[in-house]
Amino acid sequence: MKRSLWRLTIRGEFASAHALRHYQGKCESLHGHNYAVEMVVEGETLTPDTELVVDFTVLKKELRAELASIDHINLNDFPPFDRINPSSENLARYLYRRMQERLADMPVRMYSMTVGETAIQSATYMELEA
Repeated sequence: MKRSLWRLTIRGEFASAHALRHYQGKCESLHGHNYAVEMVVEGETLTPDTELVVDFTVLKKELRAELASIDHINLNDFPPFDRINPSSENLARYLYRRMQERLADMPVRMYSMTVGETAIQSATYMELEA
């Protein structure tokens, strides 16, 4: 028997500065990016009335609220990036886990979080079952 599965994708953006620790090159100096974010969630059921997994408006609101907390700041001063490198990889993991908490009461689960520093490079984080 086949199961139904929907993946919903929401995109957002934020601008922040960072400096990569232990990096030998230009990125070790403080610099900024206009980051692009892509969040993908999965759901297996549709609501009986509107036949939606979750309203896109709700997902966008939650993602925007989370991104607002890191918008226009120096990431190196913001926990946990005051201890770990504010790389795209670590930003993707951080945002994935923060959104996982925000969406805990919704009928969706996080699938992946992608953070791009430029239009031609990005890092995607997801958690796989062992």
